[in-house]
Amino acid sequence: MELLSKLFNLIIVASTLRIATPILLASLGGVMSERSGVINIGLEGMMLMGAFAAAAGSYFLGPWPGLLFGVLVGGLMGLVHAFMSVTVRANQIISATAINILAVGLPNILVPIIWPGHFAMTPVVPVINDINIPIIENIPVIGPVIGHQNPIVYIAFILVPVIHFVLFKTRLGLRIRSVGEHPRAADTLGVNVYRMRYIAVTTSGLLAGLGGAFLSIAYQSQFSMAMTAGRGFIGLAAMIFGRWKPFGALIACLIFGFADAFQAAAQAAGVPVPPDLFLALPYVLTLVALVGLAGKTAVSPAANGKPYV
Repeated sequence: MELLSKLFNLIIVASTLRIATPILLASLGGVMSERSGVINIGLEGMMLMGAFAAAAGSYFLGPWPGLLFGVLVGGLMGLVHAFMSVTVRANQIISATAINILAVGLPNILVPIIWPGHFAMTPVVPVINDINIPIIENIPVIGPVIGHQNPIVYIAFILVPVIHFVLFKTRLGLRIRSVGEHPRAADTLGVNVYRMRYIAVTTSGLLAGLGGAFLSIAYQSQFSMAMTAGRGFIGLAAMIFGRWKPFGALIACLIFGFADAFQAAAQAAGVPVPPDLFLALPYVLTLVALVGLAGKTAVSPAANGKPYV
C-alpha cells in the first residue's frame, strides 16, 4: 500500500501537467501546420532553438524577455520552414529535417562563444517562477494539482480551447482548414493559399518556441544540448493520436505526460525494475499510439504534404 501511495498521488497528477506542457505546445503547433497542409516534423528543432534563445535572453535580460525571445526565434524557424515549403516548394520532410539538424549544431557552436568555458550547456539562468492561484490553491484535491503551477502551464492549457475556437469557429480557421483539404477549391473562392499556410506554419513555430522556452527557463534553469529529448516528435504523435484536433491532442499529451511522471515516481519509489525500462515508457507509448491505434483510425488533411502551385 505504501508503494502504491507513492506511485499514485496528487503530486504525480500535478507533475503530469508540467511534463505534458511542452509536448502539448508542440502538438498544437503541429495541428496548426498540418491543418493548413504543411507537414512539420521540424517542431523538435524549433523547440530546441526556442529553448536556447530563451536561456540566452533570460541570462542577459531576464526570464520574461527571454520567454519572448524564445517564442520569436521559434516563430522565425517556422517562417523559414514556411518559405521553403510554400514559396520554394521544397520537400517538406527535408526542409524540416534541416531545421532539426541546424538546431542541434548551432547552439553547440554558440554556447562556448557566448559563455567561454561552457560546453554543451549554458550557465544557470533566471527562471519564471511558479505562481499560486488564490482560493483555488486551498481547495482539496484540485488545489495541489492546478493551484500552484508555472504560468506557461496555464498558458498552454488555455491555448487548447483558443486554438479549437480559431480553427473550427472562425473564418480564419475555415480558410486554414480549406487550404489543407482542397487548396485549389479554396484558391478558386479567393482564399490566398500561400498566406494561410504562412500564417499556420509560423504559428506552429511560435508555439514550439514557447514549449522550448518552458523547458529551459521554467521546467529547468539552463539550456543543454538535446534537452527536448524527442518531445517535438512525441507532440507529433499526440497530434495524430488526437486526429489533428486540439482537444484530442490534449488527451494524448496527458497520457504521455502521465507515463513520464509515472516512470519518475517509480524510480523514486525504488520499484525493482531496471530504470532504463521506465525511461523508455513514454517512447514505447508513442510507438503504440502511432502503430497500434492512430494508424487505423486517423486520416490526415487531404492536401497535407502537397505543395500548391
